[in-house]
Amino acid sequence: MMMPWLLSGLGLLILLLAGDALVRGAVNLSLRLGVPALIVSLTIVAFGTSAPELLIAIQAVSDNVPSIALGNVVGSNTANILMVLGIPAILSGLHTSECDTRKSYVYMLGATVLFIALAFFGVFTIWSGLIMLAVLAVVLAGNFREARAHRRCACDADLQDIDEADPNMPYWRIGVYLALGLIGLPLGADLLVDNGTEIARTYHVSERVIGLTLIAIGTSLPELATTVMAALRRQADVALGNVIGSNMFNLLAIIGIATFVGPIPVKPTFLTFDLWVMLGASLLLVPFVFFKQDITRKWGFVLTGLYLAYMVVVL
Repeated sequence: MMMPWLLSGLGLLILLLAGDALVRGAVNLSLRLGVPALIVSLTIVAFGTSAPELLIAIQAVSDNVPSIALGNVVGSNTANILMVLGIPAILSGLHTSECDTRKSYVYMLGATVLFIALAFFGVFTIWSGLIMLAVLAVVLAGNFREARAHRRCACDADLQDIDEADPNMPYWRIGVYLALGLIGLPLGADLLVDNGTEIARTYHVSERVIGLTLIAIGTSLPELATTVMAALRRQADVALGNVIGSNMFNLLAIIGIATFVGPIPVKPTFLTFDLWVMLGASLLLVPFVFFKQDITRKWGFVLTGLYLAYMVVVL
């Protein structure tokens, strides 16, 4: 009975290490090729940190357990706001009053509303995926144009914010990081999905619950580690931007790409509860984004407490 848990933990560990290797390799390859660091942070880093969710979604749909894919995305987005911002705020507080993430936050809210609207059709099809990917392309194109406009003054500063950046890293080491990431991600995803499904069946827990809890928390650990370090370094913009960007990418890209593998039915519980919790968690950021409020330790306890309460209800 312990073996599925051990293999799930092993799969999660492989995912975390492979995701980190992919980010390191991709960032440094881009820098060696002369791609601006700001573009790297907006695209490759965002993709790399969301790669575990993407591989899990594809694996889950191909294994005919699509509720794990949908639960992972919805659960990860809820965890990213309540847990990933709550725990670092408890540790040191987040000075979000100094950040200007309004445009990205509006994009994230728009993506959330679009995602919920498409969910009410009862199934995410390839047409749903095309719509979401088209919206993501528009957002990334806007970010690219803005990055080019500010590249001359911003590139050096952004480079300092990317821990994985080493413009002098040799190509052979970059190749090793990329290979480890590309090999490890599908291996870890396969272990985690297969054994998470086995756990669900053994304990008569639905795939939806496994996706919303065990897998969602696990795949949110990279964002949590990044946000904790950003909070300790007093880089609230990096912490908040990491969460907003990750959530938007999860909604538009993960499910969007997974629909090319197969349709993703939406169970009624998602429509009546989980999606609205995700939207409500997103709206909790309004005071910190638009009214220049800091996420203090008190708010950290509130956010973390809300997430624990959500876990109790789901379980």
